[in-house]
Amino acid sequence: MFSWPLQPGKIKEQVYFIGMKSLFVICLTGGFTGMVLGLQGYYTLIKFGSTGFLGAAVALTLIRELGPVLAAIMVAGRAGSAIAAEIGIMRISEQIDALDTMDINSIRFLFSPRLAGALISFPLLTAIFDVIGIIGGFISGSLMLGINPGIYFSRIYSTMTMQDVTGGFLKSFIFAVVVVTISCFQGYYTHTKKEGFGAKGVSNATTSAVVLSSVMILITDYVLTSFLL
Repeated sequence: MFSWPLQPGKIKEQVYFIGMKSLFVICLTGGFTGMVLGLQGYYTLIKFGSTGFLGAAVALTLIRELGPVLAAIMVAGRAGSAIAAEIGIMRISEQIDALDTMDINSIRFLFSPRLAGALISFPLLTAIFDVIGIIGGFISGSLMLGINPGIYFSRIYSTMTMQDVTGGFLKSFIFAVVVVTISCFQGYYTHTKKEGFGAKGVSNATTSAVVLSSVMILITDYVLTSFLL
């Protein structure tokens, strides 16, 4: 990725494709996730007389776990599938063979900009997901159910630590590597799939990329959480 010549133009395109074009689905998912957490958390905490801790519960759940995981899964479904399909089509149309014939490192040419773009985009999308989710919890918890807004946000401020935030960002970096690696791999080796060649092979590669990425995100999240706690 860091060997000369660098590919800033391609990296910029991938940041736009992976990051900017995923912004709407991230905001939508984050908002409704936070609202659901606010509702469920309120009706759970009210049994113990601890509704004042709703803000802390929503923020910790989002920043530690749900933010990085759900953001990565949504990007895997939107951008990971497209990456696998694009590279798969390049494989079956012999464009990758043409790159190798011209002595161009096809893995560096195809993988590196996407990986760099994902490493930039995933943490930013995770941060946006967390913020929108906390606002969603505020809407359902304070505006709809009547929790004092000052208590909601003060509990977040007093409970959150920098370790929680850095742990969430660390997960987002790892998830970026997982999603892009699996998606590029599935597209690059489309021609080796036994289920079929051509359009059917691209279809299978795209499906495998999304499914494997989602499963590996969950497995990696468990492993990382066991070390970070």
